[in-house]
Amino acid sequence: MTEIKILGSGCPRCQSFEANARQAIAELGIEAKIEKVTDMAEIMGYGVMSTPGIVINGQLKGSGRLFSVEEIKGFLLEG
Repeated sequence: MTEIKILGSGCPRCQSFEANARQAIAELGIEAKIEKVTDMAEIMGYGVMSTPGIVINGQLKGSGRLFSVEEIKGFLLEG
């Protein structure tokens, strides 16, 4: 199962990011667990200075902007 972490404070942009991630998962038809990470120390531990961010299976894939559903699908297909 794919593990996804959405890094952010819970702001509207972070909520939209999570919605895009859920849509990407649904469109790809994969099983995934989504965890929201709001702890700033943990977020910074990934080297993220600007949220939102996305971590897939322990690897930071992107941060600092709202990624589209298509971009997140690309991240998921990369592994």
